[in-house]
Amino acid sequence: MALSKVSRKPGSEKAWHWLTIFLLFFFAAIMFIPFLWLLTSSFKTQNQIFQYPPSWIPNPFQPGNYVRALTYKPFALYFRNSMIIATLNVIAVVFTASFCAYGFARVRFKGREFWFGVVMATLFLPYTILIVPNFLIFTRLGWVNTFLPLTVPLFFGGGAFNIFLLRQFFRTIPEELADAARIDGCTEFGIYWRIFLPLAKPALITVGIFTFLAAWNDLLGPIIYLRSPDKFTVAAGLASFRSQTDISWDLQLAAATAMTVPVILLFFFTQRYFIKGIVMSGLKG
Repeated sequence: MALSKVSRKPGSEKAWHWLTIFLLFFFAAIMFIPFLWLLTSSFKTQNQIFQYPPSWIPNPFQPGNYVRALTYKPFALYFRNSMIIATLNVIAVVFTASFCAYGFARVRFKGREFWFGVVMATLFLPYTILIVPNFLIFTRLGWVNTFLPLTVPLFFGGGAFNIFLLRQFFRTIPEELADAARIDGCTEFGIYWRIFLPLAKPALITVGIFTFLAAWNDLLGPIIYLRSPDKFTVAAGLASFRSQTDISWDLQLAAATAMTVPVILLFFFTQRYFIKGIVMSGLKG
């Protein structure tokens, strides 16, 4: 018996469609307001930033704030340090997390689900409870005031969330591809390297974006482990503004705005892969 078609009301669907779009734009605008205030305030004088009632339009317009901010502190050096740390972290996490994820997704071994549960349980451990043990270990190793404490740990697993995200994506790849490769004599590592990694490019880029953002915005790690100003990251350099007796808010806001530029450019050029990676990683239960 043919199934009866459910009657639809085009007018009602259209109304819900436009309501959804309106709500998305509304909440996006609310979240964009703080960044817009940061951007406009970076072109203001210090007195205008705190004037009441506040003004959105800088008057006078001060583009020189950026030049003064980036020369007031050696931000070119800070940007280089942040880029080195973030790049190493991305490389470490993409390869180690994908390697672990492939094992949990495709390699059958005793206790696989149990050990995956143990890895996921580490998500419940707050980062702060590991600060003292890690600091003692890195001090004994002589790694304090180097980039090693901020990069080397990422080469061992890449984090539970990244492993989970990549594992879910790997499980969406048909098993027949791996079986065909095994018949042709491909090793397990060859299957991972030649088949799964190229197909998982959206998920790998997503993990890379998350890792880059975490490393770029990290403040606690650099403050704990980096002592010399020539090793400061951008986040630590921004924090050093507050250590002065007279805080130049106009310069600090200009430097903070400049700090967001690499992140915005990264997301702009990779958003297609980012969205696809998030969507595809949630399809397999």
